[in-house]
Amino acid sequence: MSENLSKRVEQAAQGITPQTKPDERRRYLGSLRERVLVRMNNSELKDPKLTALFLEHIPDYKGYTVLINGNIDDNNFLNKVEATCSKDDIPFTLIYNETAKKGPEDTAVLVVAKDAINKMRVEIGQVYAPEMPKTELKSSAAAKKSFWQRLFHKGD
Repeated sequence: MSENLSKRVEQAAQGITPQTKPDERRRYLGSLRERVLVRMNNSELKDPKLTALFLEHIPDYKGYTVLINGNIDDNNFLNKVEATCSKDDIPFTLIYNETAKKGPEDTAVLVVAKDAINKMRVEIGQVYAPEMPKTELKSSAAAKKSFWQRLFHKGD
């Protein structure tokens, strides 16, 4: 413990401040998971339904900031996000540092808050999940027959 304390004091004297949660910051374009409202990864960026869904909901992000991976290949999507954010007065930032990776599961676009919001589901497919089809259930009386009805009325 005293080694950690002395190391910390040395770093502080040199002006080095350790970064909190560096792995999490690499995954979320320099932000923290607790601040994320919506996340799209690079593979989801290839799905036109998901990109249209994200663009449709940009006006809902007032009070948030949109972080965009500057290394994404889809310039058309990038231009649409920038134009829509500008039109709706939503701040956005292009990220070109070491956190902006091009892997399929790496982050392409994030919507983040200034403070922690701790949403459980942040992936775009979870936040804007499609509505489940409604199915009618058969009445429980018709579905369940008694033991004696099943035994003696097999053909009914």
